[in-house]
Amino acid sequence: MGDFSDIIPKVVDATVEIFTGMVMMEINQEGEPLTELGIIKDSITGMVGLAGTHKGMLAVHFPNDLALAITTSFLGMDVEEINEDVQDAVGEIANMLGGNVKTLLTDKGYDIQLSLPSTISGEEYTFLADNDLQQIVIPFTAPAGNFFVELELEA
Repeated sequence: MGDFSDIIPKVVDATVEIFTGMVMMEINQEGEPLTELGIIKDSITGMVGLAGTHKGMLAVHFPNDLALAITTSFLGMDVEEINEDVQDAVGEIANMLGGNVKTLLTDKGYDIQLSLPSTISGEEYTFLADNDLQQIVIPFTAPAGNFFVELELEA
């Protein structure tokens, strides 16, 4: 698969496009990509698995306050606690980003399938990549906080 240098700008563009067009929220990439995230606190993560000629995963990590703001904007209704609506909104964002990554990889000749989106949340958790996977974490900033898009792909 090589490195992520050709994929990162396209993932950034797709993330900005989804947030601008679907969530109605202006975001920006913030700083250089990271190679790991560390401990995640008071957050919710949406993820989709990638399977086929290359395996991997795409995840979006949102602090709870930002997840509430995103869900409120995305669904057009006030949301005040992490609930099924928030899980669905975060899962759908992960699904849309995963679809973009699938298209990028398909255009490169890879046969990739996506899993259904899922979410996890908690006061404190870690997200560790399989040793066989390359990992990149792209930081973003939004009006209600910072978040991360993480991509793991088989080398």
